[in-house]
Amino acid sequence: MAWKIQAITGELTGQEISIDRDMLVGRHQSADIVLQAAEISRKHAAFLLKEQVLWVQDLNSSNGTFVNDLRIEQESVLEEGDIVQFASLKFSVLAPAQDIVAVTMASAEIVVDPVLAQPEEISAIEQPSEAVAVSGTEVPQVEQAPKTAAQQMNEQGMPSLTERDSDVQVSRDGMPQQVAIPKPAPIPAGIDIKAQPEPQPIAVEEPVSRVEQAKVEQKNASLGLIAIIALIIFAIIAWLLFK
Repeated sequence: MAWKIQAITGELTGQEISIDRDMLVGRHQSADIVLQAAEISRKHAAFLLKEQVLWVQDLNSSNGTFVNDLRIEQESVLEEGDIVQFASLKFSVLAPAQDIVAVTMASAEIVVDPVLAQPEEISAIEQPSEAVAVSGTEVPQVEQAPKTAAQQMNEQGMPSLTERDSDVQVSRDGMPQQVAIPKPAPIPAGIDIKAQPEPQPIAVEEPVSRVEQAKVEQKNASLGLIAIIALIIFAIIAWLLFK
């Protein structure tokens, strides 16, 4: 059985959420428990499971995380009936049900007073009880196929929030900070960088717009018309001179 929280305020009132691993609470879609409210930070808080004990941790949220109306600054353990609050959204903590422990009852001798006991009861006691037949044949064990890498990763589970955030510092908006930039690969020996030809720029012709193309065609038509008129005038002048 897993821990659960039950919403007692907001749109999720009455809804139960199971907590069976480390879970992130926030407004961002990558959170395990998404609370769509403006007062909730992108990464607001986290539930932590340590040896089946439930803890809650605030992740520097703007409006705070509360346990029983007290704002917490560090990890706090939760118990059955506690009220955990993210900003103004409240949840009741439900502890997992206790596992049923099987108790083996040892056979006890029944002492019967022969004076008080009836003859039928004495005869029933003296008769040996029926033995339960137990098969001595062992059940053959079925060899299991080797587990795949994906199954092994699923059994190992996701790393806790503490392990995931131990090396990476995250801002209030959930963005990683101080991320190292990888260094470029070393240049192999014997290669002269200066000897490499520099790439020549390739001229790219800009496409002519339809407006510019229409202006050019109109200009060419005007020049053609002027040339025709000039030829007609020269022809008339020549005709008059040689008449």
